[in-house]
Amino acid sequence: MTHQLPIRVYYEDTDMAGIVYHANYLRYIERARSDWVRELGVDQREMKNENGLVFVVRRIEADYLAPARLDDLLVVETETVQLTGVRWILEQKVKRGEDVLFQALVTVVTMTDTGHPTRMPAIIRQRVH
Repeated sequence: MTHQLPIRVYYEDTDMAGIVYHANYLRYIERARSDWVRELGVDQREMKNENGLVFVVRRIEADYLAPARLDDLLVVETETVQLTGVRWILEQKVKRGEDVLFQALVTVVTMTDTGHPTRMPAIIRQRVH
């Protein structure tokens, strides 16, 4: 199961060289993960308010491969690499057409709103597989 989120590069996304500022790729992949979780039927605000659970990025391994530029139409592809009871590992790619510009391996865990680790919600385990 692969999720896709289209993103247009705006002037505010670029640096003085006219290319996407490196930190914005992290924003793009965050949006894609949030969008996918929403499409899976998980309301993160409700998850926090009712169960005291939040998703937290524990680790990101990222590679910047080629620059994106103003007005490019990008697609963020997200897919599950591994899902266990306590962690969700995702591969995310930012592409322009078939060209991969950025790729990351992201480890997401769940914590209580007081900062204690907890198991991944059952709804995620059920809907991702």
